Amino acid sequence: MGTTTGAGAAEVPASTSSAELRRLVLDLIAQGRHRTFPSLVHVGRPGRHRSLAAAELDDHALRTDVLATLLASTDGAPLVWLTRPGEPVVEDGDQAWSRAVRAASAETGRPTPFVVVTRHGWADPAHGHGRTWRRLRDRRPH
Repeated sequence: MGTTTGAGAAEVPASTSSAELRRLVLDLIAQGRHRTFPSLVHVGRPGRHRSLAAAELDDHALRTDVLATLLASTDGAPLVWLTRPGEPVVEDGDQAWSRAVRAASAETGRPTPFVVVTRHGWADPAHGHGRTWRRLRDRRPH
C-alpha cells in the first residue's frame, strides 16, 4: 500500500510514468539495506544513465553546467533524479537541484523532469507531488 501526495496518483512528471518512478525506488532498494549512502544525481533513464556524486556539485552554476553537458549528450527524453537517504520529502538541497535542472533544461532547450528518490518513495520538488510506500515489493520477473 502506498500514499500519494499532491493532486493524485496520475500526477507524475511529464514524460515519465508511475511504473518508471516505482522502478527507480526498487532499484535503490535493491542496492542494499544501508541507512546512509552517498547522494547521487542521475541523468538518462533507468538502466541507461550516468551518475555523479551530488556532494561534489555544491554550486548552482557548476550543477547547471554539468547537467547541461549531460543532457546534451543524452539520447531520447532524459530524466534527472537524485537518490539520497531519508524520507521523500522535499529538502533545501532538493530544491537547489530542481533549480539547476530547470536552468540546464532551458539552456539545452530540452524539457527535463526531476524527481528525488529515496528507499521509501519519490517526490517531485517542482510540483509538490510524490508517492511513498510502507512496504514496496518487487513484482518484476527476475
